[in-house]
Amino acid sequence: MLGDMNRVYLELGPKKVFACSVDWPGWCRIGKSEEAALENLMHYVERYRVIAGRAGLDFDPGDPVVVERVKGDAITDFGAPIAMPDLDQEPIPEDEATRAVALIKASWAVFGEVAAVSPEELRKGPRGGGRDRDKMVSHVIEAERAYARKIGVRHKPLKDEAALAAMRTEIADVLGRPSAGGLMVEQGWSARYAARRIAWHVIDHIWEMEDRAV
Repeated sequence: MLGDMNRVYLELGPKKVFACSVDWPGWCRIGKSEEAALENLMHYVERYRVIAGRAGLDFDPGDPVVVERVKGDAITDFGAPIAMPDLDQEPIPEDEATRAVALIKASWAVFGEVAAVSPEELRKGPRGGGRDRDKMVSHVIEAERAYARKIGVRHKPLKDEAALAAMRTEIADVLGRPSAGGLMVEQGWSARYAARRIAWHVIDHIWEMEDRAV
């Protein structure tokens, strides 16, 4: 059983806090306090529902229940969830692994669709920052190649769509298996953290691209 599907852990950086769903990979939001992070997480329910719907899943998480707090660092404050909570070391049954991969695949599909209809030049963020569309797409793909090494999937720089598809198929195959818990490779990631981080990075850039395309 997957529980109530509303479990959340908080990653506490020096200045910022991430609220991350345990059961819905990629549903993570940041704030300046625990309360702000949780409020921001709930603000994105409707947007995450698009990803869940594409995966064929009903998404109605209800009020979040904080089940763990973990210490973050400067990377947390920079805007990326970096810490692995204790719950990420727990075994992953087959049904959870299947759901996680469905959500990752959905995020890949939606990212591709959003990129296809977004302008190349995106509205600049604060202080004129932010990547334009093609650089953002390249960034997501290269980050994913680095993330893949954390679960034992190694690919040379990707030169075409076939190479990207091959890497993503291997990522899905690895994360789609039940896991006994713990790190998947030495100095790597646990399966639950890997699914969350991979999905979060793609989804975060989906929402950024959507917001900056207008």
